[in-house]
Amino acid sequence: MQATREDANKTRYVAGQKQGHYESYFLRANHPAKPQAFWIRYTIFSPNDEPDKAIGEVWAMVFDKETGKHTAAKNEVPITQTSFSKSGLQSKIGDCTLDGGALKGSAKTGGNEISWDLVYTGYAPPLLLLAEKLYEAGLPKAKACVPLPFASFSGAITVNDQEWKLEEWIGSQNHNWGTKHTDLYAWGQVAGFDNSPDSFLELATARLKFGPVWTPYMTVVVLRHKGKEYALNTIPQSLKAQGKFDYFTWNFNSKSKDFSIKGRVEAQVEDFVGLTYYNPPGGVKHCLNSKIARCEIDLIDNYGETAHLYTNNRAAFEILTDKRDHGVKIMV
Repeated sequence: MQATREDANKTRYVAGQKQGHYESYFLRANHPAKPQAFWIRYTIFSPNDEPDKAIGEVWAMVFDKETGKHTAAKNEVPITQTSFSKSGLQSKIGDCTLDGGALKGSAKTGGNEISWDLVYTGYAPPLLLLAEKLYEAGLPKAKACVPLPFASFSGAITVNDQEWKLEEWIGSQNHNWGTKHTDLYAWGQVAGFDNSPDSFLELATARLKFGPVWTPYMTVVVLRHKGKEYALNTIPQSLKAQGKFDYFTWNFNSKSKDFSIKGRVEAQVEDFVGLTYYNPPGGVKHCLNSKIARCEIDLIDNYGETAHLYTNNRAAFEILTDKRDHGVKIMV
């Protein structure tokens, strides 16, 4: 795939396709100073061999570590009430809209309702979590990229009856898709470290299952720091890397002949919201989702830069699992 924002955002789903498919555009950002964050996700879900059961989903979550109260809501509509662009970013799910500079809508679950009216800007080039040639390959079945790192969001989010005013919250606009969810993964992102606001980190550790056989843990890491991109994201590199996670600590270490990146992502159980993800082949997976995690990394560049980067509350940390022993409350 070409590393242009328009191509990174084009919808891969084809209406009526029989092969199962999921695809999501999500946006997330952190308060400039407080341990608060939001995450909003526009999604297509189509089960295997049942294209008439395809749906559009809109998810919204807000995290507030100061109060310890996090809120989540979700809408589902038939796929006939959605539209997505094959060029650039332009989507509509029910009454919720999203394009390359704005998003507006609302979601309601039980007694919780979240509405948003936001604009966003940014100029950073897209970031590819995987090596470029893997985006058109059959494996991995799940793809992910960041069409707009360092997106700046302003506007308003209303959580039940409380309005949050956003002024230049920094985060990202993201796109992922595939024919099935990765069997087990941890995903992380930092859009600006506390001691290095211009550095951006994207990473994942995953295991795939083929019949009864599990692959080893595979870890991909991409860091942008001081005008340079450090990418450790090929399949051979991912197998050589060290990466492992549990509830709720994740350690990773990857190196090439030119540089190394090692680090840790962690959060408390109360920092997570639990979500139910439908899987195109069937069944559901639990996504344990936090946007207020801690992260620290060490970069050693054999030809120059050495850095220790950290953030106390600005890291995204997600775990996708089939297990049910995680202790996180499933909210939607």
